[in-house]
Amino acid sequence: MKLSNRQKYWFVAAIVLFTVLFCDQFFKNWVLHNMYLGETRKMLGNWFFLHFTENNGMAFGLEIGGKSGKYFLTAFRLIAVAGIVWYLIKQIKNNAHLGFIVCISLILAGAIGNIIDSMFYGVWYKNLVTYDQAGKYLLGRVVDMLYFPIIETNYPSWVPLWGGKSFIFFRPVFNLADASISIGVIAIILFQKSFFKHERDENIESTQDNQINTEPEEIEETQ
Repeated sequence: MKLSNRQKYWFVAAIVLFTVLFCDQFFKNWVLHNMYLGETRKMLGNWFFLHFTENNGMAFGLEIGGKSGKYFLTAFRLIAVAGIVWYLIKQIKNNAHLGFIVCISLILAGAIGNIIDSMFYGVWYKNLVTYDQAGKYLLGRVVDMLYFPIIETNYPSWVPLWGGKSFIFFRPVFNLADASISIGVIAIILFQKSFFKHERDENIESTQDNQINTEPEEIEETQ
């Protein structure tokens, strides 16, 4: 049975969503059960570590403080996810570029992955988490563990303000959901010309048709 383009797009989007969510939640669950908060394990040389940390806020450890901040962030994430779902459905119906569908699916999967942490981890893992709001919905923290200090050095002494201080690239600790969102966004930026080529072609054809339709009128006016 041969799938239509729309069916193929739904299938690909579902596979991306399921794969990212499964891997993200499986890895977070493993960290919660096998590492203590703040623990670091060397994985590959001195540039890839597992470092178990939790954050209240957004991707890569950014924070919005307090209980009200948590509620606001969770509400914002839910609204954002609803918007992304609507946009993904629209793009599938419009037969958008398959690569663009994959990117939107990556962003959606990452957003849902972190929402699950925030909404449910405080209840699901109340005996494993360390924060004060354990046992309550919507107030959970996001589990992060991927740490890539690829470059670790000091700023030159002549650099204003930071001269002589330590410098680490890449410093933020993140998770697979964060990585999925970042990959999706970066890929859209890098390949936007390919993703939206059909829209540009349609605009060009529409412009040419309009020019052709207006030529006779212009000739009559000159006569």
